[in-house]
Amino acid sequence: MKKTLIKLSSIIAIIGGLTGCQDKLSELYLNPEQTTTPSIEKFFTQILNNDRVYPKYWEMRTFVVMHPGIYTQAVSFLNDNLRYQQQLSYTEQRWGDFYTTNGNGSGPVSHFREIEKMYATLSAADKKNADVFVNAAKVAFLDQSAQMVDLWGDIPFSQAGGINLSGSIISPKFDASKDVYNAVITGLKDAAAYFATASLDATTAGSFKKQDIILNGDLDKWRRLANSLRLRALMRISFVDEARAKTEIMEMLGNPTQYPLVEESTQNVYLNPLTNYTSTLRDAFNDLSSNLATPYLLDNVLKPAKDPRIDVIYDKFGHTEGSKWVANSDYNSMPLNISSAVQSANIASGKYATLDSATFLYNSKLPGVIFTASETNLLKAEAFERWGNTTDAMTAYNKGVTQSVNYYYYLNSISSSSPKVPAPSAADINNFVTTSTIRYSGSSAQKLALIWTQKWVQFGFMQSVQSWSELRRTKYPQLSFVADNSPGVELPPNRLVYPAREKTFNPNYSAVASQDTRATKIFWDVK
Repeated sequence: MKKTLIKLSSIIAIIGGLTGCQDKLSELYLNPEQTTTPSIEKFFTQILNNDRVYPKYWEMRTFVVMHPGIYTQAVSFLNDNLRYQQQLSYTEQRWGDFYTTNGNGSGPVSHFREIEKMYATLSAADKKNADVFVNAAKVAFLDQSAQMVDLWGDIPFSQAGGINLSGSIISPKFDASKDVYNAVITGLKDAAAYFATASLDATTAGSFKKQDIILNGDLDKWRRLANSLRLRALMRISFVDEARAKTEIMEMLGNPTQYPLVEESTQNVYLNPLTNYTSTLRDAFNDLSSNLATPYLLDNVLKPAKDPRIDVIYDKFGHTEGSKWVANSDYNSMPLNISSAVQSANIASGKYATLDSATFLYNSKLPGVIFTASETNLLKAEAFERWGNTTDAMTAYNKGVTQSVNYYYYLNSISSSSPKVPAPSAADINNFVTTSTIRYSGSSAQKLALIWTQKWVQFGFMQSVQSWSELRRTKYPQLSFVADNSPGVELPPNRLVYPAREKTFNPNYSAVASQDTRATKIFWDVK
């Protein structure tokens, strides 16, 4: 009975979420003629409205700063016992939010299966009008599916959400992670091909624009996003299947008209908060002392290069003497090789730089970051360095780093808080990119290390799943972790272990039980 109730929660949560007055977003995107009837259009919006994409308190506090943020040193952490241990209740919620609508995410599996079920009942004419919603929903769904593989490995995929699709309660098999990635890469290519030739009538175009809360109904931008996500996925598998990755990536880069990408900062893909959203990330980071400058980023990468991003990533902070505030004279990182007692004492005395308040801690306008032009150009730089020529790689690298600088200053500029920091001039950014310690020089291996390190800087904690995935794939930057004395969790894991409810209620877990360890690597992690 309990097993049945758990699986029924998928469909119950969907209908409940659609018939209730959920929030301001529901008011904006309800079908005005059928306010209580689910529709493909509304399911599409729900897939996009994902609290695991938004940088909200719960996602940051219970998942990012306790897991991938620590594993990538994108956030600070105290050297307490069990610091690398997976918090099973929180990661179980993260898992569940992919499959069902539990309140902390959008349940992309449940919603996409409902879309598929409804689409199958439509006439040919109605299917043509629905195709744009189906393909855009597929892009978002496949993006999240790839991230689930990156976190756990094999996952229920092809049979997941069966109750939504057919009404039958089934125990979904675990699809091999490689097979899921194949489906992601193929599906994104098909979606991009659809957007390349799609033509919408006025009514459908208006409806799509209204329901599309990330790209405002722009078909060209959806095409670029699908191609860029495919580029990311192909590069992710490039050390385990280099022949395929090289062939398909170089075909894409050699035909920019056929395969347009998210290449300019104006094309960055964000999930922006509603205009009346006022919450910030202050507590999410301050609760666990996750808000302090980390040593590798600050001392090994930013400060040696006199990186202009320092001023909008960090604040020097300081302490009070009597009634007077005394700012620190420099940006100081919190060492990760000292005891938690010493760390805590130094935190109390204001010794360490903190995340910038305007850019991050008090910025209610922070968007969820889906894809940026900086990532695209750093992916291009890697492809050209490995399979093309280093001149093209340098051009892409320089553009990607320049865009990363502009990205961080953009986050600061849109802040709901102050002070805002004036952006550096184009000449100053160019001087930084071409003459500092991060300039594109050295052997091919050294250049690849530069590319991968700059991508790590770009991702930060805002795209922590991508950062952890790339760190495991490339092994850069070469971070050092102080071992924890707690048995079995001495260092960060290679993957997350499956949640208890999957082990208990899905009989197909037995097929993956032997590989359900922290030490098991994701299939693309072979370097």
